Amino acid sequence: QLQLVESGGGLVQPGGSLRLSCAASGFTLQDYNIGWIRQAPGKGRVGVSCISASGSITDYVDSVKGRFTISRDNAKNTMYLQMDSLKPEDTATYYCAATKKSECVLTPFLYNYWGQGTHVTVSS
Repeated sequence: QLQLVESGGGLVQPGGSLRLSCAASGFTLQDYNIGWIRQAPGKGRVGVSCISASGSITDYVDSVKGRFTISRDNAKNTMYLQMDSLKPEDTATYYCAATKKSECVLTPFLYNYWGQGTHVTVSS
């Protein structure tokens, strides 16, 4: 059974850091372009970052550029999102996802497989 499981969310103060992980099972993550999508309370889903299957191409939404770093470890079938300099507006549920598209994409509806999400709250 194809599954993506996120971990690493929690409560952090503004300016702090968190590292999200996403472990894949039932399929080989390296065959897919993958990404992180977030949904703030009362708002729609927004693509945060994506990384190509090889790891050579990454993209970020403007609001997180310079603060977030996406990475993948294909040997461990796992992807990560390092989040630094966190702001209250980063508060959201973060989902990892995999897409059958042949390129790195930030559009949520282009993703085919989703994790259950992990909550991130940035507050003092």
